[in-house]
Amino acid sequence: MPVLRGLDFCLERGGMTGLVGESGSGKSTLARLLLGLERPDRGTVLLDGLPLRQWRARGGRLSVVFQDYMTSVDPGFTLAEVVDEGLGPGCRLSRRERRRQVDRLLERVGLSPSLAGRLPHELSGGQVQRACIARALAARPSFLVLDEAVSSLDVPVQVQVLELLRDIRNDMTCLFITHDLQAATLVCDSLLVLDQGRCAEHLPVSRLGSARSPRLRRMLETVVPFRSAWDGSRDEGDGAEDADGTMPRGTGDRTQGSPP
Repeated sequence: MPVLRGLDFCLERGGMTGLVGESGSGKSTLARLLLGLERPDRGTVLLDGLPLRQWRARGGRLSVVFQDYMTSVDPGFTLAEVVDEGLGPGCRLSRRERRRQVDRLLERVGLSPSLAGRLPHELSGGQVQRACIARALAARPSFLVLDEAVSSLDVPVQVQVLELLRDIRNDMTCLFITHDLQAATLVCDSLLVLDQGRCAEHLPVSRLGSARSPRLRRMLETVVPFRSAWDGSRDEGDGAEDADGTMPRGTGDRTQGSPP
């Protein structure tokens, strides 16, 4: 029995689309198809109107940030080496220029270059995940896939990473895969809701109030706002990160999961 059935959708160039759905809805399968890790039995995945292989051959760049940040980095790599990995072996920068680029990427994701020599086990989960985002950005992708990129983080740290994603999303086309509707509404322009392998709804976040899908309406009823964390209340968890020059708590203006 096919996992995905009758899917036909387009992602807005330069926007961030949230792919949401419960476990077993087909999110992971769709992600693997988009990343070229699996081939569809029927149908075609096109990027800028081209099959994935042709798109890459013409200079298209795709990056991904996975959920399990601790297994997606080499435990023996320093933070700088993790980010440098994203530049790739074909990078023509000198060693000094590569290091400067790594420092710029660390700063872009709210990490101090002073952390560059640390190993993953010496850092918090939020710091390691932001390094993974910096590594993904190092490739200068035109398409970025974020696969449950915040789901394994504590809520205050989720807010930090979500605010970071809001800051970078206009530079590329992003697909934010999550089971957390609240997180998706904070950073995404539109939502694609999967239900048993089918598209139950695809609409702008600003129009969630007019959602017709019973599945999406039920999901909206269970949303718990991030208000306290998003408004900057302190939490012990990873609070020590600020002392290392990392990104402070967010003060974004979108605090509710449901539409205004």
